[in-house]
Amino acid sequence: MSIIFSRKCEYGIQAVLLLTTEQQGGIHTAEEIANRLKIPKEFVSKILQELTVNGIIFSKKGKSGGFALAKNPNELKLLDIVLAIDGPDIFNRCVLGFPNCSDKAPCPLHYKWSQMINQTFNMLGDETMDKFKQLTINKIESIQ
Repeated sequence: MSIIFSRKCEYGIQAVLLLTTEQQGGIHTAEEIANRLKIPKEFVSKILQELTVNGIIFSKKGKSGGFALAKNPNELKLLDIVLAIDGPDIFNRCVLGFPNCSDKAPCPLHYKWSQMINQTFNMLGDETMDKFKQLTINKIESIQ
């Protein structure tokens, strides 16, 4: 588990990566995504629902239904996925968990952490999903 993102967000990123690496317009069921990423189906379904509500992916109902990217991969940023699942507050939390940590009342790591978080925010905002189209599902599975 990462120090910044929730497990839910990590799985959301992986699901979108899977949809990005597959053929454009390919529809995948929640069960298929769950099986390929080795994530519980119920959890994947909730994540996919959030990604759909936030316009990252779309769902198609019916017998041939499933999920696919709602945006072109060169328009979809990693930051979009993170904000859709974890929200903007993750970039404002204290790394040590102090609720009142701020520039006015900093914890011992506040300024260093703020720099890292700002760099992370900027990096995620610069990286589009088209960069990941070259990944194969085998590569994604081997990283897990």
